[in-house]
Amino acid sequence: MPSNCAELEARERDALAPHAQFSANSRGRNHPEEPPEWRTQFQRDRDRIIHSRAFRRLEHKTQVFFSGSGEHLRTRLTHTMEVAAIARNIARALRLNEDLTEAIALAHDLGHAPCGHSGEESLDELMQDHGGFEHNRQSRRVVEILERKYPDFTGLNLTWETLEGLAKHEPAPDMPLGQAQVQFPSSSLEAQVANLADEITYYSHDLDDGLDSGLLTEAQLERDIDCWKNASERIRDEHGDLPEECRHYFIIRCLIDEQVHDVVGTTEANIAEAGVASADDVRQQKNGLVAYSPARREANLQLRAYLYKNLYFSEVVSEPHKRATRLLGELFRHYQAHPGDLGPFAESMIAEHGLERSICDHLACMSDHTVIREHERLLNA
Repeated sequence: MPSNCAELEARERDALAPHAQFSANSRGRNHPEEPPEWRTQFQRDRDRIIHSRAFRRLEHKTQVFFSGSGEHLRTRLTHTMEVAAIARNIARALRLNEDLTEAIALAHDLGHAPCGHSGEESLDELMQDHGGFEHNRQSRRVVEILERKYPDFTGLNLTWETLEGLAKHEPAPDMPLGQAQVQFPSSSLEAQVANLADEITYYSHDLDDGLDSGLLTEAQLERDIDCWKNASERIRDEHGDLPEECRHYFIIRCLIDEQVHDVVGTTEANIAEAGVASADDVRQQKNGLVAYSPARREANLQLRAYLYKNLYFSEVVSEPHKRATRLLGELFRHYQAHPGDLGPFAESMIAEHGLERSICDHLACMSDHTVIREHERLLNA
C-alpha cells in the first residue's frame, strides 16, 4: 500500500529535529482545501511550483550570461534546480523538512525579471513612482496573483510556510498578500537554508560559467582569490596534475562542499546555543541561525567583490543587458500609451492593480528573447 499523508507526517515526527517545520503543524493556506491524499502539504506546494508556467519560463531567463549565449551556461531554471539540490542536502544534514526547503528554493526566483539583475534594476526604476520592483516580492505576486490554474482561487494557494520563505522583505503597500505578511523577527530554518543555498550556488556556479566563457582564468583566480588557491593546492596534492577542465570542475565542487560543511557546522552550533525547541522558537530569534562562520563569510565577501569587478560588470556580460534594459524601458512607455497591446490577461488586471503594475507584471514574465521579439513587433514594425 502507498503511504498516505498521515503516515508521511508520522515519519516526519520520527525523523526531523524538534525545531524543524512539521507538515502537520502548517498554518494552512489562504483558501482552505482538502488535504492531499498521498503527499504532505509541502510536497503539494513543491509540485504546484514545478507545474507552474512561471517555473517553465525560468528556462529562458538570464542567470549571468544572456540566455542562449552558450550550451553549458546556466539559466534561471538550471540555477534554481541547483539551489534546490544544495538546499535539500543542508536540510537533510540538519534534520529539517526537506520538502519545505525544496519548495521555497524552487520558488525563490519565479518573479525574476528578464535580462538578469539589469532587468530588475530597470523595472525598479520604471516603477519608482508606482511601488517599485523587487524580485522577491514579485515571486510572491506570481504565486499569489498571477498564476491562474485553479477555479476557486488565484495563484497557487501555497501554504503559509512556503510563502513565509519568499517574504524576505515586508510587502509593498500595493501588495496585500494576506498570509505572506511577515509576523516574526525571523523565518523558519528551512527558509533560511534555502536563502543561503542560493548564495552558495550563484557564487560557485558563476565562477564555473565565467571560466567556461573565457572571461575568467584559473591563473587569475589562483592569484586573486584565497579560497580558490587553497582548494586548487589541496586538489593538486591529492590528485596530482589533472586535465584543466577536470581540475576546474573539482575545484568548484570543493568550494561548494566546503561552504555546505561550514554552514551545517556553524548552524548546528547556533541552534544549540539558542536552545530552540520548535519552529516558532526559531521564528522568535532576533537573528537568523543558519549562517557561515566568520572566516567563510570573509572569504565569500572577497569572492563577491571579485565577481562583480571581473564578471558581472564586464563588457561581455553587461552590454547585452544594457541593450535589453533599454528595450524594457521603451516597451514600458509604449504600453503606457497603448495598453491595448498588453494582451487580454494583462489588460484585464489594470482595473484592480493599476496600469503601471500590470505593465510591470507583463514585462517581468517575459523571457530575454521575448523582450527583443516584442520590441521588434511593436516598435520596429
